[in-house]
Amino acid sequence: MTTARDSTHRARPSMADVARLANVSSQTVSRVSNGHTNVDAATRERVIECMRTLGYRPNGAARALKSGRFHTIGVIMFTLETFGNVRTLDAIAMEAARADYSVTLIPIANPTSSQVSGAFSRLSEAAVDGVVIIFEAHLLDDAKFTLPPGIPVVVIDSGAGSGYTVVDTDQALGARQATEHLLALGHRQVWHIAGPPASFSANHRMDAWRRTLEDAGITPPEVRHGDWSTESGYREGLVLGARPEVTAIFAANDQMALGAMRALHELGRDIPADVSVVGFDDMEEARSFWPPLTTVRQDFAEVGRLCIRKLLDKMDGGTGADGAATVATRLVVRASTAAVREPVRG
Repeated sequence: MTTARDSTHRARPSMADVARLANVSSQTVSRVSNGHTNVDAATRERVIECMRTLGYRPNGAARALKSGRFHTIGVIMFTLETFGNVRTLDAIAMEAARADYSVTLIPIANPTSSQVSGAFSRLSEAAVDGVVIIFEAHLLDDAKFTLPPGIPVVVIDSGAGSGYTVVDTDQALGARQATEHLLALGHRQVWHIAGPPASFSANHRMDAWRRTLEDAGITPPEVRHGDWSTESGYREGLVLGARPEVTAIFAANDQMALGAMRALHELGRDIPADVSVVGFDDMEEARSFWPPLTTVRQDFAEVGRLCIRKLLDKMDGGTGADGAATVATRLVVRASTAAVREPVRG
């Protein structure tokens, strides 16, 4: 038979229960729950021990009503399949945790305006303090879609317009570093396997590759397009590797570089004696490619840190978060590139 006493013991413990057990006021329990410092150490420890004994958990919604913060950041992103997105999300979550915020992730299958609107609605219901968007920002320019007012937003995409607070890797700098490295090794031409045409990141890298060649007085060759996957790099590598004049390839990410290297190996072309290859990202496996891959390192950790700092600043009403911020890249030279081998003359 269930008694009133049994029901009371099974009910969720309240702040008043903690106060009675610790022999303090409910206001003192509230101050401890909210991390206030105006409670002496011995009392704080007693209250915390009583919370553990009773299994008391502070009511997050009630705390939010008092503080005006839910301490949750929403992240809307298109895909978890790419190396860059996964690393960026990891950095965002770590930096948010350091600031005592949790992360609510809303992945969307297709980055259309209706799906983005739906994701914002779900985040609003989940009570978030701010939102990070990780996908092609031009979708936000759709006339059918506007960002909900009152929710601070930071976009990770160098293609976003001036109306957004933006954080991104310096895509153009990285592509220039890769192309200049190959030219400095004596290669008279650099072929490029670009990412998807709809990608701003891919276009920024491709444009910088093209400008670097033109600045060196070289007419850029026809660009090859992949889809970021290893398989697409392999497919384009078969095309480029079959041409004996191709001695240097810059792939827009490490996965496509790996696919291109496989194609070159199958075609019997030595890397780097016959063809030098450079990637972009510096994924952890890049050093284990054969040969180890020369690539452009993106500092995803700094992108995540800067993104959260800017978002917190916006949430606090600061003006320093406005505009765009880029994080520099660094070329990491390994064994997949070498000085061009001059043909043997008879």
